[in-house]
This record gives sequence, structure tokens and C-alpha cells, in this order.
Amino acid sequence: MPTLGTLTTKPAGEMTDAIAPVTARALQALGLMETAGVVEIDPELSDTAAFMERYGVDPDTSANCVLVAGKREGQQRIAACMVLASTRADVNTVVRKELNVRKASFLPMDQAVADSGMEYGGITPLGLPEAWPVLIDARVDAADTVVIGSGVRRSKILLPGSALRAIPGSRILEGLGR
Repeated sequence: MPTLGTLTTKPAGEMTDAIAPVTARALQALGLMETAGVVEIDPELSDTAAFMERYGVDPDTSANCVLVAGKREGQQRIAACMVLASTRADVNTVVRKELNVRKASFLPMDQAVADSGMEYGGITPLGLPEAWPVLIDARVDAADTVVIGSGVRRSKILLPGSALRAIPGSRILEGLGR
């Protein structure tokens, strides 16, 4: 099982009670229950900066999932963006073009939580609505191990960055994270 910083994981199949139900179902459907490791953390330290400091995780191995939306012809279009914590999602250029909208912005917290079925600070691409594309920065894809959310604040998932390719609707993009 993957380890990183001070984190030592157990297989996701042994930790389904520590992750969001939608995340567990997604890991099962993608065949990642044995590949993905889960570690319980202090939920007060789930936000990226506090998490990295407390658990000794480098920003180049922590991947954030941000939800971005825009409108086209009256329809809201939402995408999940996976970028390393050392970068920020290029919402105004890369994401806007991928969504084919004039203006893109981060999904408001209340809507992100309601529409994803996950806790804020724990949102992960695993288990999001299938209609939402998952845009993955090439640096996340290339990482041997990344730490991502689990759908809840009290745990994190560690897995190879390339494992995220298995998510339906995922696309690897150069320059998504800047």
C-alpha cells in the first residue's frame, strides 16, 4: 500500500466505512479497491495547506479536485479539475475552452456539496456525476502517488496519478495546472 509523508494507508476495500459511499462505489466499479489506499486524518486538517503541513506531504503529490462551471445556451456545464497543490487550475483559458463556455468560475460551495454528494474539503473525482468531465493535469497523471479527497473530510485516498484515467469522461490536459 502506498505511503507518503507520515501517511500509511490500508486498502480501500478494508476502509469503506472511512470514505463517502459514492466514492466507495466508484472505486469498486473502477477496480481500484486494492490499488487505492485510504488513511484516516483529523477532519479539521483536511484543507490542503493544513493537511500538507501536519502530515508532511509535498504540494507536488497532493492533488486538488476543484469544480468549475460555465453556461452555454442556458445550460450549466460543470467539470472537475484535478491539479497538483503546487498549481492552480487555469479556469479562464483551459477549462473555459474545454467546457466551451464564455466564462467559467468555481462552483459555489453550497452547490458543489449538494450536486456532488460529498463534503466540502473532501471532494474527489471518484463518484462525481458521470455527466461531468474530469479534467486531469498531465502532472497529476504522471505522479507515482497522489493524495486526493475521499468524499469526506476525515480521510484521504492515495493512488497512482494514472489510476484517475479509469474515471469515465476523464481527459489528460497539458497546462491545466499553472
